[in-house]
Amino acid sequence: MAKKDEISVALQPEKVIANSDNQSQAIESMILNIRGKQVMLDRDLAMLYGVTTSRLNEQVRRNIERFPEDFMFQLTSKEFISLKSQIAIAKSVVDQPNTNLKSQNATSSWGGARKFPYAFTENGVAMLSGVLRSPQAIATNILIMRAFTAMRHFIGTHAQMFERLEIMERNQLAISAHLSDTDKKLDEVFRRLDDGSIHPTQGIFFDGQIFDAYAFASNLIREAKKRIILIDNYVDDSVLTLLDKREKDVTAAIYTQAITPQLKLDLKKHNAQYAPVDVLQFTRSHDRFLCIDDTVYHLGASLKDLGKKWFAFSKMEITTDALMANMK
Repeated sequence: MAKKDEISVALQPEKVIANSDNQSQAIESMILNIRGKQVMLDRDLAMLYGVTTSRLNEQVRRNIERFPEDFMFQLTSKEFISLKSQIAIAKSVVDQPNTNLKSQNATSSWGGARKFPYAFTENGVAMLSGVLRSPQAIATNILIMRAFTAMRHFIGTHAQMFERLEIMERNQLAISAHLSDTDKKLDEVFRRLDDGSIHPTQGIFFDGQIFDAYAFASNLIREAKKRIILIDNYVDDSVLTLLDKREKDVTAAIYTQAITPQLKLDLKKHNAQYAPVDVLQFTRSHDRFLCIDDTVYHLGASLKDLGKKWFAFSKMEITTDALMANMK
């Protein structure tokens, strides 16, 4: 009869040693990483020893002074739920027909467990060999300790690879965060383009895009905070109306080649009712320029003809003050 501090086993020692390669692989699959430690659960150890989980834990309790916390600890509810959701270790082993690890005393599924399982570190498993001194326990412990050694060797051999994978994962997260930030910035740019708060620096309007070109010019004029200067040899009353879209206290001046009697009349009537626009004669410009505060835009068409034919526009590098200095 076995001593009280020994656990009776259901399998013969030679059956455990048989096909040890398959058994070693099965045992390695039972080694988990919990709290940063390599451990095995009481349920899996009981199955390997051919006893019930309750019988294994009962024997451990009788020798509890041999199992400090770094040898054995009980899983928390959070750890247990996480473990259940990821793997079913014992089931995967029992279902393999060639492992020779089936036991009539194997414990029930985790779904029926009333207590959270205990986890044994490598030292804890080694201590079990002192508590369970049957030939079966000794043979099983040899396989388990070899499995722990193989796992340590594997981790040590591939530590650099794991480190690189971790670095790659961190870099991927950083790239994803950067891309997410870039997407947000692009979304903001597109939003501001849609609401007219920013404008493209260059582009082309084609014939027929009369309203689009008109809206583009109107938005530029509304954007002015201090002054608007238009250099355009072909202006009429429609240009005066367009300039009326500017904010209050924003000055407006037009430089044009000829001030015709019609333009003089239009200007007089306009300035009698609306914020005044100054019109001055300037004959040295062939192209059209629209200055919004300190920003200068080159226009390929007169404001009164925008959208009637193809024309291009572009934001110039020169400032308004620099442009005006050359007009003197």
